[in-house]
Amino acid sequence: MGGPRPEPLRFFGTSWVHHDDGYAARRAGVAAGSLVAAVASCLVLRFAFQGLQIADTGAFVTVLVVAMFAICTALAFGNTLAGFGKRQDPQRQASLRGLLAIGFVGTLAAYFVRSLTEAPGEKLHREEYEKARAEHAARTTRRSGNPSKKKRRR
Repeated sequence: MGGPRPEPLRFFGTSWVHHDDGYAARRAGVAAGSLVAAVASCLVLRFAFQGLQIADTGAFVTVLVVAMFAICTALAFGNTLAGFGKRQDPQRQASLRGLLAIGFVGTLAAYFVRSLTEAPGEKLHREEYEKARAEHAARTTRRSGNPSKKKRRR
């Protein structure tokens, strides 16, 4: 079969195209998994915060660390959620890699929020796939008749 093929999504493969092959179960699994991972990550961050308290580093360092994680988490959440709707610039993504690593809880939360409505990235991939299918159909449709025998308008 010719024509464009759908791009597979992480955890879903190409089941997002027709919502088959365990799509609903996969979506529920992604939602539950990302939520569990986000909660576990918050517990790890709590242990790190307790370590700062035990080390008695002072209020300034504690506030700085908490603010850093809060800001990076919010930015990672927004960036990840926006990335599900449009293709991200690879250079910008590379420059944000450190920030996204610090705000990993935001990335997990974005996966959870998006998986409640669709597979993360499904809307973007569906738009691109439908556009590619329409372009392919337009390129491969046969002309009717011989164009050289066309009547000319005067």
